[in-house]
Amino acid sequence: MESYSSGGRRVAIVGGLRTPFAKAGSALKAMTTEQMGRAVVAELLERTTLDPREIDLLVFGTVVPSVLAPNLAREVALLPMLPKGIQAYTVGRACASANQAITDAADQIVLGHADVAIAGGAESLSNVPILHSRGFSDALMKASRARSLGGRVGAFAGVRARDLVPVTPAIAEPSTGETMGQSAEKMAKLNHIPREEQDQFALRSHRLAAAGTQDGRLAAEMMTLYVPPKYDTWLSADNGVRTDTSLEQLAALKPVFDRRYGTVTAGNSSPLTDGAAAVILMSEAKARALGYAPLAFVRSYAYAALDPGEQLLQAPVLAAPTALARAGLALANIDLVEMHEAFAAQVLSNLNGFESQAWAERAGLSHPVGEVDRSRLNVMGGSIAIGHPFGATGARITMTLAHELKRRGGQFGMMTVCSAGGMGFAMVLENAS
Repeated sequence: MESYSSGGRRVAIVGGLRTPFAKAGSALKAMTTEQMGRAVVAELLERTTLDPREIDLLVFGTVVPSVLAPNLAREVALLPMLPKGIQAYTVGRACASANQAITDAADQIVLGHADVAIAGGAESLSNVPILHSRGFSDALMKASRARSLGGRVGAFAGVRARDLVPVTPAIAEPSTGETMGQSAEKMAKLNHIPREEQDQFALRSHRLAAAGTQDGRLAAEMMTLYVPPKYDTWLSADNGVRTDTSLEQLAALKPVFDRRYGTVTAGNSSPLTDGAAAVILMSEAKARALGYAPLAFVRSYAYAALDPGEQLLQAPVLAAPTALARAGLALANIDLVEMHEAFAAQVLSNLNGFESQAWAERAGLSHPVGEVDRSRLNVMGGSIAIGHPFGATGARITMTLAHELKRRGGQFGMMTVCSAGGMGFAMVLENAS
């Protein structure tokens, strides 16, 4: 089978950067999604010394867009150092939004419509829009159309106390009403994932992320972010990584989504997080011409979906075999695997799915994908420890996989991302060294 770029134009990842990730309501709560996106792109250009005039396209992903600036990508592209003619648009595929941005940009390069693109995403879960109730919104609209003071005052005559209660966006499926956490609980039960195994996986995530931060590998992928309005405070490392946590501490936490029989806790779940991340993509020829040594090439990718009412976060099990087949590879050829950690229960369910004959048949295979070598999985931790800004995580994972493949001298790496709506993503990267 031909690989993604076998037509002649290989897509190279030449650089990447992210902000530190911060738990929502903490160090980055004063920053908007646009501010974080601009900051990371400006710093990425500075570090790579890329001439902004070479950029053809900028694509960003986000999940909870600002009602004041809904096209995040265009706001980022209007940085002072960037030409105003750069095409920029925003995409959304839930937790795989940055992956959608990256594959959109890669497609444009393969098609020959672009040579250089910046792709990534940002999310401020400290600043989600707070909505009015329907009753209060109707009153505001009626008042805005009134021609007199009396008419404007009268517009609110029918407003009741309950109409003044704000409405916050729920992290739940519109089709089922089921939250992400409830879906993770369901998956833990259906796939027989015990609490202890989830807590052990969460502890592993924190320990590996702490080690990657301490030895400089994760730190090298981050910038120091100065926080407005005074810029006298800053963040230079992820603030969710727990160097002091233990299995005993994790085991002591109460289940959140099923308080009587549940196993999913705040400790074995990814936290709501603020942050931004971006990568630079180029055609191989353009990268060579500009003097950039590619980190990795995009070998293949695939998306998949299933019924959200089933196992909401299990679709990577269907996407991965397609991505591997498109790359002409098997799991045995993969040197490193990066899986987004929405919940420990979800990761462990996905791993079980890779080994399942039933899931193999659902993916159109005669044999399972196989067992993932745990020593090659999320080798610097994952979203449980590092955090999960919905629109940025996919770019973080892409960058980490590309860098770690290069450091370890591996040839191929695969990433997977689960997302709301029952969607899943997988991508295979090839080391460019």
